[in-house]
Amino acid sequence: MFDLISIGDSTIDNFVKIHDAEVKCNLNKTDCQLCVEYGDKIPVDKLTHLVAGNAANNAVGSARLKLETAIYTNVGSDPQGQQILEKLKNEGINTRYVVINEGMESNLSTVLIFQGERTIFVYHQQWKYLLPDLDPSKWVYFTSVGSSFTESSLLQELDVYLERTGAKLFYNPGTYQLMAGVKKNPKLLTLTELFIVNKEEAEKILSKEELPIKKLLKGLADLGPKMIVVTDGIDGSYGFDGKTFFHIDIFPAHLVEMTGAGDGYATGLLAGLFHGESLAGAMRWGAANGASVVEQIGSQAGLLTYEQMQDKLKENSKIIAKEI
Repeated sequence: MFDLISIGDSTIDNFVKIHDAEVKCNLNKTDCQLCVEYGDKIPVDKLTHLVAGNAANNAVGSARLKLETAIYTNVGSDPQGQQILEKLKNEGINTRYVVINEGMESNLSTVLIFQGERTIFVYHQQWKYLLPDLDPSKWVYFTSVGSSFTESSLLQELDVYLERTGAKLFYNPGTYQLMAGVKKNPKLLTLTELFIVNKEEAEKILSKEELPIKKLLKGLADLGPKMIVVTDGIDGSYGFDGKTFFHIDIFPAHLVEMTGAGDGYATGLLAGLFHGESLAGAMRWGAANGASVVEQIGSQAGLLTYEQMQDKLKENSKIIAKEI
C-alpha cells in the first residue's frame, strides 16, 4: 500500500528572469499588467529549465516528507518527458503509473519572473486520461489536469477507486477543473477529505464575491468535503474542520519568486495530516513549506525534507493556526 498517489499533470517550466519591464495597475491595484516594449528584444537575466506541474510538485514534496509516493501522470516521448521521468525516479517516487505517450510532446510552460512575481504561459497537451489499476493508498492527491479530462471518465473512475479502497482524497483543483465546474461531480466532493483552493477560486466556485471568510469556508464545506482550506496570499490561510474555523499567518521568507507556493503549501498540509497533526497543526506545515518554496527559483527546489520541516517549525514556533 502507498501512503500517497498523486494524480495530475507534469510539465517542464522554462524560467525567464527579466528586469526590463513595467507593471501597470488600476487605481485599486486589483488589475495589474506586465508590460514590455512591443517588437523589441528584451534582455534575459537568467534562464532555467525545471520539472514542475502540480502533481509532480506534490509527489516530490511528499516523498521528501517521508510519504511512500506514486504518481499517475502523462508525459510525451520527447526528451522533456524523459527529464520528468528521471526527476521523479531520482526523488524516490514510484513511476509505475507514468504514461509515456508515443509521438507526443510533454507539457511546457514559460515563466516570466519580474520583481519576485511570475507570469506563466502554459501549454497543455490533450492527453487521453484513463485511470490505471491503482494499488490501494492511504491518500490520493487530485490536482490540475488538461482540458481534455472532460472527454474522459477520469472523475467517475476516481469515484470508484475511492469507494473501493477507502483512500482519503485531498482535492486541489486546477484551472480546467475549475472552469468545467467542480460542483458538477458532487459525488467526488462528498468523497473528499480535504478541499483546498485560493480565495478568488473559492468565490468563483460559490459564485459570490467578497463573502466573509467563515461563510466562504462553510459554503465550500456544504458541498461535501470534510475539511476546507482557503489560501489568501500574504494574508495567510484559513481552515475549517467541520467545527472550528482557523487562520494562520505566512511564515517569513526571502522572496525570490512565487511559482509553486500553493503546491508547496498543499503538500505540507497533506504531510502534516498524514503524520498525525490536526488541521490547525497541518496548516503550520503548509505555511512552512510554502515559505520555503518562494525562496528558490522553481516549484521544487525549496520543498522541505522532513528534517528541514521540523527545524522550520521550531524556528517559527510562535506562528500557529488560531481559532477565529
